[in-house]
Amino acid sequence: MKSVILKDLYNIGHNFKSMIFILLVLAFALIPSSGVEGYIIMSGILCSMMIITTFSFDDQSKWLKYAMVMPVTKKDIVISKFIVLLIFSAIGAVTGLVIGAIGGAIAHKGIFSSINNLLSLLFTGVVSLVISEIAGSMSIPLLFKFGAEKARILMLVSCLIPAAICFGIYKLFTLLGVSFTDQIIFILLCCSPFLALAWNFLMYKISYALFARKELL
Repeated sequence: MKSVILKDLYNIGHNFKSMIFILLVLAFALIPSSGVEGYIIMSGILCSMMIITTFSFDDQSKWLKYAMVMPVTKKDIVISKFIVLLIFSAIGAVTGLVIGAIGGAIAHKGIFSSINNLLSLLFTGVVSLVISEIAGSMSIPLLFKFGAEKARILMLVSCLIPAAICFGIYKLFTLLGVSFTDQIIFILLCCSPFLALAWNFLMYKISYALFARKELL
């Protein structure tokens, strides 16, 4: 499985400079208007979407057919995509955190003015990682089912479905008379990594079920 992960990381390496350039341009556009927090979250989401490019490379080179004659199982391939997604999301969150902190300091956003601001910034990085994982993992079943080109059309679904679920849960709690205080929101955010882990596990099961039925040879 390690070789499969390294293959994706190597293939995407030539896009690294382009992604850094995009994140820098995005910093100039978002930080002054939307703040550092919005920029960090957007950075994580953008980098997580690079998982689509790995599927594009696989489709163009017919790699999946080749992989089936190697000592690599379909389960290894599916798991490797989720590990690569985690790496991309983490890189996006950390890069967004670093560029966002520097950009926020230049824009006089008070990033380093207090410990609370720094902790809030780090917390935003964790939230960025969680959101990126949820959105990115939603795209993987679509990519296994339809391939990279067709799945691009459906990528909006990967963002809308989790957002719709969260909004539905919010409305349900509101109807039940539950008020979302700062303390409750903080607890929910602390639990969000576990929710992302559960969501990824569900997406893995769906992805493996779809890929296991696909005839490649």
